Amino acid sequence: MNLEVGQQAPDFEAKIETGETIKLSDYRGKKVVLYFYPKDNTPGCTAQACNLRDNYEALQKAGYVVLGISSDAEKSHQKFIEKQSLPFSLIADPDKKVHEAYGTWVEKSMYGRKYMGTARTTFIIDEEGKIAEIIDKVKTKEHTAQILK
Repeated sequence: MNLEVGQQAPDFEAKIETGETIKLSDYRGKKVVLYFYPKDNTPGCTAQACNLRDNYEALQKAGYVVLGISSDAEKSHQKFIEKQSLPFSLIADPDKKVHEAYGTWVEKSMYGRKYMGTARTTFIIDEEGKIAEIIDKVKTKEHTAQILK
């Protein structure tokens, strides 16, 4: 599914690291940074999460709620949050339903080998639940600057 700026962001229901179920529609009236990343505790994903953590106050001041999402399980998210002191929730999507709704579960290639994985992509969703921006060339160490530009 190819989503575009201006479209309604697909609503979803999924569990965060605490086991609590959330829905995207719970955040209506707020701007949401929904960022898809491949895997907890890997170098690029840690750099991206820590950049958002280090600039979290600025993101909050700009009115953003930050939600990360990967296909990792809740327990993995808990460990990642604890280890990196992340101040935001991470969504567990082990069945890849949310990834598929957002078109971020894609065929990738490394060293000539093809496999399915997460396309590192950030969706900025406005207060009405519409996609305001799609960042598909994520700079992991400068991600907040890409959001707040």
